[in-house]
Amino acid sequence: MPVWMTWAVIIWVMIMIGFLSIGGYFMFRKFLKGMPKEDGKSILEWQAYYIEKTRHMWSDEQKELLEDLVRPVPKLFRDTARQTIAGKIGELALKENADRITEDLIIRGYIQATPKRDHKWLIQTLKEKKIDLTPYQEYF
Repeated sequence: MPVWMTWAVIIWVMIMIGFLSIGGYFMFRKFLKGMPKEDGKSILEWQAYYIEKTRHMWSDEQKELLEDLVRPVPKLFRDTARQTIAGKIGELALKENADRITEDLIIRGYIQATPKRDHKWLIQTLKEKKIDLTPYQEYF
């Protein structure tokens, strides 16, 4: 076997191990979110609960705002991001006994549901929408 073939096989094995590790990482994160917490429900079950309880509160305009906010998220992760953000918005709406979803609730839920490492893009997206961030500084 020529030396270049040996190196090609070694590089291919390293690439495959890398891909499998990345996929395993995301699968493990999803698995952890599905594990029941102290209250007996998982994070995913709570998200679904909040979304279902507040589904009637969303107007078409508010849904479009949410779509605009998740548009910068890569398409592969967009559905997960949308569900996470909508779940947080629903949680806030239920805690505050809101009768409808407002822009304020959407922005606060968007900020709180977005990981700190992504706040740079979050701020950029909100500024592109010409949304004043002053009232939301405590959430950053």
